[in-house]
Amino acid sequence: MRMWLKGGVLLLLCWAQGTAAGTLLVVGDSISAAFGLETSQGWVHLLEQRLQQEGLDHQVVNASITGDTTAGGLSRLPVLLAEHDPELVILELGGNDGLRGQPPAQMKQNLSQMVALSRESGAQVLLLGMRLPPNLGQRYTSAFAGVFDSLAEEKQLAYVPFLLEGVGGVSGMMQADGVHPTADAQQKLLENVWPVLEPLL
Repeated sequence: MRMWLKGGVLLLLCWAQGTAAGTLLVVGDSISAAFGLETSQGWVHLLEQRLQQEGLDHQVVNASITGDTTAGGLSRLPVLLAEHDPELVILELGGNDGLRGQPPAQMKQNLSQMVALSRESGAQVLLLGMRLPPNLGQRYTSAFAGVFDSLAEEKQLAYVPFLLEGVGGVSGMMQADGVHPTADAQQKLLENVWPVLEPLL
């Protein structure tokens, strides 16, 4: 802070130095929790490194839990928002809803409420979409994918249609369970997210 007198009036000039940028809150499932890997290998950790490389002083809070669903994320979100006051919320949920055959309409409602809560707290939202393997049936997999597409359009969200683009079903990119990406795939996940995320920062 600097102060001086001008015409008998005390003037104050304040400026911020070294002020940290906002917090990015990732609310996801095993894909973002780096299931089967060291946390340092996961795409969220790689995101932290990318932000540093780009000179963007954002804090990343990874609140992802293996096995979580949109219902679980919705129940956890109010406390996370209150605790971290994020500038941006990255939603990466829905895969477990799909694998458990949950109604797509309920998944959409849960995600919609998470978007609303995030925006009410003052945060932007980035939605990371998911797709299901074809063995779950064309009707269900289409309805599932449509949830993300329609929600992004209705809410005018920043949106990555398929987080696992270029990874799912690709040799060497998936672990033996066929569900979780390998360490080699994590950089590709980040590259799928970064072009949509960067303009929001």
